[in-house]
Amino acid sequence: MELGNDTHISKFLLLGFSEEPALRPLIFGLFLSMYLITVFGNLLIILAISSDSHLHTPMYFFLANLSFVDICFTSTTVPKMLLNTQTQSKVINYAGCISQMYFFLLCAELDDFLLSAMAYDRFVAICHPLHYTVIMNPQLCGLLVLVSWIISVTNSLLQTLMVLQLSFCTDMEIPHFFCELNQMIQLACSDTFLNDMMMYFATVLLGGAPLAGVLYSYSKIVSSICGISSAQGKYRAFSTCASHLSVVSLFYCTGLGVYLSSAAIQSSYSSATASVMYTVVSPMLNPFIYSLRNRDIKRALKRIV
Repeated sequence: MELGNDTHISKFLLLGFSEEPALRPLIFGLFLSMYLITVFGNLLIILAISSDSHLHTPMYFFLANLSFVDICFTSTTVPKMLLNTQTQSKVINYAGCISQMYFFLLCAELDDFLLSAMAYDRFVAICHPLHYTVIMNPQLCGLLVLVSWIISVTNSLLQTLMVLQLSFCTDMEIPHFFCELNQMIQLACSDTFLNDMMMYFATVLLGGAPLAGVLYSYSKIVSSICGISSAQGKYRAFSTCASHLSVVSLFYCTGLGVYLSSAAIQSSYSSATASVMYTVVSPMLNPFIYSLRNRDIKRALKRIV
C-alpha cells in the first residue's frame, strides 16, 4: 500500500468488534446464526407469497420485495465480516470496500422506500377500502417499486462516484465491521465539503420524505380506526397493519438509535455494536414478525412445510 496523498489505495482495515481471541468463536457463531436465520427466514416468506395465490395482493407484493432486499442488505456486510473473523484478518481491498458501500446504501434506501410504500398500501386499505382495488392496482404497485429502485440506484451510484474522487492518506483503519459512507468520507485527506453536503442532503430528502409519508399514513389510519364504533371493527382494522407497524418501528428506531448514539459514543467498538441492530437484527426479525402476527403467512408456510 502506498502512503501519502494517493487515491490508488490497495486496501482498508475493518476494525470490527473486540480483538480478544477468546471472543472470536462466539462472535463468528452468533453472526453466522443470525445471517442464516435472516436468509432462510426471508426466503421462506418469498416462497410462501409466490406459491399461494391468496397472497398475490399489493401488501404481500411489497413484503416479498422487502424480504429480497433484506437478504441482500445482510449479505452485503455479514459474509465479509465472517470471513475476516475466521481468517483473523481485517483487510478489505479498495474495490471491495467501494462495492460494499454502494450496495449497503442501495439496500438501506430500498428498505426505506418499500416500508413507505407498504404504509401507503395500509392507508388506502383502511381509509379508502371501497376504492382499494382501483387505487392499488398492479401497475401502481410495480411503478412504486420501480421508482424506488431508480432513486436508490441513482443516489447510491452518485455517492459512490463522489467517494471515488477523494484522496486517502496513511490512516486506512475503518472503525466498523463494514465500509460505511460516513466512515469513508472521514478517512479522506482531500476536501470533503461536497461529499458531506451530498450525504446530508440525501439523508434529509431520501430518508426524511419516506419517514414523513409513513407518519402521515399512520396518522390517518389512527384517525380512521378511532372513528370505528365497534371494538371488533377496531381490532380487525388494527390487525391488518400491526405487522407492518412493528417492522417500521424496528427499522426506524434501530436506525435512528444508531445514528443518535454515534454522536455520543466515542468508542468505535460500541458504535459498531450498535449498528448491528440496524444492519443485522432488524432484517432477521422481519420474517418472524410477519409470520407470527399474520394468519395468511402462517397458513402458506404450513402448506410449504
